[in-house]
Amino acid sequence: MTRLTIRARLTLIYGGLFLLAGVVLLAVTYVLVDQRMPQPFGVKLDDVPQVRPMPGIPAGDQDNLRRLVLEVQSEAKRNALESLLTQGGIALVLVSAAAIAFGWLLAGRALQPLHQITGTARRIAGADTAGRGLHERIALAGPRDEVRELADTFDEMLERLDRSFDGQRRFVANASHELRTPLALNRALVELAVTRPDASPDTRQLGESLLAVNERHERLIEGLLTLADSESELTDRSSVDLAEVAGYVIDQVAPPEGIPVHRELAPARTVGDPVLLERLTVNLVENALRHNLPADGRVEVRTGLVDGRPTLTVGNTGPVVPGYDLETIFQPFRRLARERTAGTRGFGLGLSIVRAVARAHHGTVEAQPRDGGGLTVTVTLPAP
Repeated sequence: MTRLTIRARLTLIYGGLFLLAGVVLLAVTYVLVDQRMPQPFGVKLDDVPQVRPMPGIPAGDQDNLRRLVLEVQSEAKRNALESLLTQGGIALVLVSAAAIAFGWLLAGRALQPLHQITGTARRIAGADTAGRGLHERIALAGPRDEVRELADTFDEMLERLDRSFDGQRRFVANASHELRTPLALNRALVELAVTRPDASPDTRQLGESLLAVNERHERLIEGLLTLADSESELTDRSSVDLAEVAGYVIDQVAPPEGIPVHRELAPARTVGDPVLLERLTVNLVENALRHNLPADGRVEVRTGLVDGRPTLTVGNTGPVVPGYDLETIFQPFRRLARERTAGTRGFGLGLSIVRAVARAHHGTVEAQPRDGGGLTVTVTLPAP
């Protein structure tokens, strides 16, 4: 059952009250008019013989004359009351229809502040990234009534949430920056110990293991920094061709993996941060190369325009990905169960960064399993 909107209900209430008041007014007017129109001679039609005789006119003619006058007056009164009801009813219907139309307009005007609050809440709820868009405020003007109090309370809540999310992003960025220094120091000390002439083979082997662990931690810190930057508002926007970015990334990333990369790079120009868009492409290509078949694997990279919007599509062969796991791979530090048990090298940040960068550019990311295994990830960005 479809429920009426608040505007429709308010309009019905306004119209119903106006119609009820009009009916009451018409009824009162009918009674007052009926009382203010007495019978001629102050008698009723049945009381004609009781009227005082008129000199010079025969009694029978007097009775007929009085009866005729009473009939004419009664008919006139009846017609007047009927006209009052008929024309008053028609006028009441027309005025009620006009009142309902004005009530619809007035209800919309009264609910306009609520529409403003709803619009702001919808924009924030539909923001691309958690915490993005919280800088918006309703800033409702007008008298300090219940609606203004609601808007001010909503603004205060947004202010607190904005500070909370900004604090979280700053903490991640600051912590990542602070961790870079000890990691760089550890790498320098280990490299110094390994390269010493008197270093034993066990020391060199241990140093190489420590360097590998240190490199893994550095990549993790770099991923956290990129994720924090991606969830912030973009400050550097310029024209970028996804085909150029994808071609450069393929040339840099593909050769070490030894897996062929098939490219179909049509022009796909958008506006955004070139560094973040390059990071997005690198993560997609590296993810496609990493999670691939040990033999006969391939990666497909395509760019172009779809419905007038620039798109980047990266597909790869590999293990079968269940449909219910597609959302999991986009969450930070979330990986498929077999990846955790297999000891793969990822941190679970690659596709999280891809989604954050795409949403920072007001774009979308969709992943679809491929027949026979593998994944196809499509990034759609706004046209310039």
